[in-house]
Amino acid sequence: MALPIAVLVSGAGSNLQALIDRIEARVLDARITLVVSNRADAYGLVRARNHNLPLLCLPHGDYPDREAFDQAMARAIRQSGAKAVVLAGFLRMLTPAFLKAFPGMVVNIHPALLPSFPGVHGQGDAADYGVKLAGCTVHFVDEIMDHGPVIIQAAVPAHPEDDAQTLSARILAMEHRVFPQAIAWLAAGRLSVQGRKVRLASASKPLAKPLPNCLVNPPLEEGFA
Repeated sequence: MALPIAVLVSGAGSNLQALIDRIEARVLDARITLVVSNRADAYGLVRARNHNLPLLCLPHGDYPDREAFDQAMARAIRQSGAKAVVLAGFLRMLTPAFLKAFPGMVVNIHPALLPSFPGVHGQGDAADYGVKLAGCTVHFVDEIMDHGPVIIQAAVPAHPEDDAQTLSARILAMEHRVFPQAIAWLAAGRLSVQGRKVRLASASKPLAKPLPNCLVNPPLEEGFA
């Protein structure tokens, strides 16, 4: 049975689109029950509307504090029937009460190789630092920003001439692969967490051919490269 998920967005929603595309291609066994944004101008809401997905705009400024906003959001997500929550460029910290409402089922994607470069400027921080490898991380969410156990990471080359924009584009191409893959593993019940380590149960699915100029671990499976 397809895993019902809610997707939270604050901006363009290209990772939401990557999920939609894999679901429609029937390689990701999930069902989006609700798309939520804290910003009315988020293009992710347009993407949801284009695919006839339920959507909800909850401007966080309409609530007296973070807890009240998260309570309203959790209530709407539960009412949608979602069992997991996926952060696809959602630029707000979630409160402990929200995380307790969906224990072990909140997943985020971050555009850096954690634990390096947490925060909203991960790509620019990596470019400014002069790293030779950059990338993205899909992880379970805990109460600390960009901190929870790592599910999958992808590394790409970083060049001296890179700035935040050029490095972001290279990273984003990998985000669109590893994010749906991680949600597919979650939907299949193949992920388990032991301390800080996430273990992936084996399956009979064939691996995709390795992609040039990048490293992904665990490897991508067929349909996600």
